[in-house]
Amino acid sequence: MFSLDELKQTQYFQDVRQEAREEGRLENKLETVPRLLALGLTVEQVAKALEVRH
Repeated sequence: MFSLDELKQTQYFQDVRQEAREEGRLENKLETVPRLLALGLTVEQVAKALEVRH
């Protein structure tokens, strides 16, 4: 059985951790969209500001 420190060193753990970070970043961007649109930015401006494709 793995200890926590050993588990953290596995590629699987690193992959899952990276995926969670990416999902968190996406979630934050999605939460920001309505606020930027409410400020009067266009969809293109929002996409550029958040560095996403539209």
